[in-house]
Amino acid sequence: GIADQLRAQMLADGLTEAEACARMWAIDRYGLVTADMTELSDAQRRCARDPAQVTGWHRDASLGGVGLAEVVARVHPTVLIGTSTRTGAFSKEIVCEMAAHTERPVILPMSNPTELSEATPADLIRWTDGKALVATGSPFEPVEYRGTTYLIGQANNALVFPGIGLGVIASRAARVTDGMLVAAAHAVAELTDCSQPGAALLPPVQMLRDTSVAVGTAVALAAEADGVARTAVDGDLAATVRGLMWQPAYRPIVPE
Repeated sequence: GIADQLRAQMLADGLTEAEACARMWAIDRYGLVTADMTELSDAQRRCARDPAQVTGWHRDASLGGVGLAEVVARVHPTVLIGTSTRTGAFSKEIVCEMAAHTERPVILPMSNPTELSEATPADLIRWTDGKALVATGSPFEPVEYRGTTYLIGQANNALVFPGIGLGVIASRAARVTDGMLVAAAHAVAELTDCSQPGAALLPPVQMLRDTSVAVGTAVALAAEADGVARTAVDGDLAATVRGLMWQPAYRPIVPE
């Protein structure tokens, strides 16, 4: 799903299907996914590499295929996304090799719970001398490094789910389009400024209501642009979206 969304965004940015696929390298429990592997799912086939591309690459005997370290050394990626549930999969060797070839490596150890994270933010910040842009699947405390406090964003789908639902309701969308999902992602990204030292990649979960308003507004507008909105999307749309939210109001408990 992550790979499909990334590919869709690259296509929207003007790349061809071949160019988009060439920018992603998928690795599973057996190593780099290649087209000659047996029993690949349809999703894996969309990410599979031609085995001729990796002729002569070192193969990890414990995996049976080309491991992450070899791919990083050969490809020099700018982004690492971890959904492996393998503790420590993003090792110091791998991270340092990546950081040697890109100014601001984006590293997303998204596996949870915390003990299954591919790396800890503290290690990633230290190994890259503070250059890495980090978001995690589990909550982590801020990292102090050389006088800067690094806030660690949590890459949680809660940042978009409420807003997508609100946007659908506000627009009475007939269906959820790819454009609406892309709009949700962009709305979240626009709430942070990663150019500031130590800034988080994502807004904090504590800001979920404000984040949901931004996402809902963007999704409703995208529904209109994609022709699936079944009501007018106009006026103070943000106020409309906020008005659709449930507001918890509890009566005081008075002991008898």
